[in-house]
Amino acid sequence: MRRTPPHPTPPRTTSRRAVLLGLPVAGLVAALLPGTGQAAPGEPQPLPAERTAEVAPAAAGHDVIANLWSWNWTSVAGECTDVLGPAGYAAVWVAPPHESLAEPSGAWWDLYQPFSYQLSGRLGSESDFAAMAQACNDAGVRVYTDAVINHTAAIGGTGYAGTQISDKYQPPMYERADYNVDICDREISNYDDKWEVQNCELLGLPDLSTDDPEVRAEIVGYLNAQIAVGVSGFRVDAAKHMPAADLEAIVGALDSTVDGSAPFVFHEVFPGSTPQPDEYFGSGRVLDFAVGDQLKGAFQSDISQLTGFGSGLLPAGDSVAFVTNHDTERDGRHLTYRDGDTAVLANVFQLAWSEAPPTVYSGFEYAGRDDSPPAGEGGFVTDTDCDNGWYCLNRDPRITGMVGWRNAVAGDGQVGEIQSPQSNVIGFDRGNGFVAINNADQAATVQFVTQLPDGSYDDVLGGGGQATVSGGQLTVELPAKSAVAVQTG
Repeated sequence: MRRTPPHPTPPRTTSRRAVLLGLPVAGLVAALLPGTGQAAPGEPQPLPAERTAEVAPAAAGHDVIANLWSWNWTSVAGECTDVLGPAGYAAVWVAPPHESLAEPSGAWWDLYQPFSYQLSGRLGSESDFAAMAQACNDAGVRVYTDAVINHTAAIGGTGYAGTQISDKYQPPMYERADYNVDICDREISNYDDKWEVQNCELLGLPDLSTDDPEVRAEIVGYLNAQIAVGVSGFRVDAAKHMPAADLEAIVGALDSTVDGSAPFVFHEVFPGSTPQPDEYFGSGRVLDFAVGDQLKGAFQSDISQLTGFGSGLLPAGDSVAFVTNHDTERDGRHLTYRDGDTAVLANVFQLAWSEAPPTVYSGFEYAGRDDSPPAGEGGFVTDTDCDNGWYCLNRDPRITGMVGWRNAVAGDGQVGEIQSPQSNVIGFDRGNGFVAINNADQAATVQFVTQLPDGSYDDVLGGGGQATVSGGQLTVELPAKSAVAVQTG
């Protein structure tokens, strides 16, 4: 619950807009109009009866999420069909689909400044988005989108679908009374004050009153419009800037997905003194920054320290793991594509070890922190070219091999003891498989204790290596900066 504001919020004096304003495509509007239990345009939108959110899929195995950040919808659709589905990825996590500010320099962050809730923007049209969701579902890949629901755009201007805003508190789906501007009209200055973190403006972004039922209904309508075309989950951006109770109400009101399950929801709760991640377990999982923190420290020094890995992490059943994301690669917190094989090996470890669903990040190359993704006229993102300007880790044979390995062995048993027979080399059992990683700059021939039966095993990561097991001892030759993963059967 929110603390009492420093002075009362003024009563509303204007009528509410329709929840679906800004979602003009006939098919989507029809899906949410009378006959489906929703209010007609022009009337306040009631929230559906609240239910308990399903915040986690089944146990580890077939749970890998490809984070194709800033890819346009046509490219995501093709990747689901040609790469993600065949490789065994469970889901694809994509950037926000709403119409956003068209920032003149093309800075990537304009995607996170909503101008309207139209599903048409920098990454493609609404029909492109719907076709992407269909293609991914057809390939057996669920779709998760970034949900930017704490705020709208910090400045006026023109959006990628043509929406024009002169006052940042008046995008087409909201009015000034829908924001917390009357209780805190400034940026957050004290990140140790929970009330301020959740009621004042993050970097000048107008903070929505998510405790207001009508604001919640607007947000639920936007997210349900995505579910209606095949979206199965959401990563909630800036979740710590919304009270946990507000998110529980919003998530609890969402429609079921195409397979009849509740949406898979995970939250960005950036580390800090307040609020704490566990406050948000009631409405979804939480991204575990500590995984990326610890892996960067180990892989940039000596991975033998990973024999004690796991301390200080969020509970696996309440979290989503990641090595890096679009924010942390730019602020230097985590490994990036510039770390080359070191970053790839950190992802191999994550895929082998994590009990929480792991994510594999594929973004674009950049020189400056605010650089635009590859784009054409008007700033619209062009098709992904993995040989020119984009970093497609999700396609790396070592990663696709690990996705298949994880799907085959992760459900068979927990991770065995992590062993380090020499500096910068580790290995461990998982179910009916074994993985060994050499993070050193020279080759190593090493032995590990294993539960695998005697025999010779081929590496599934495409390196052509082999491991031999005899009498509970696994022997493997590891080239410099390499990994080998083997399995029975």
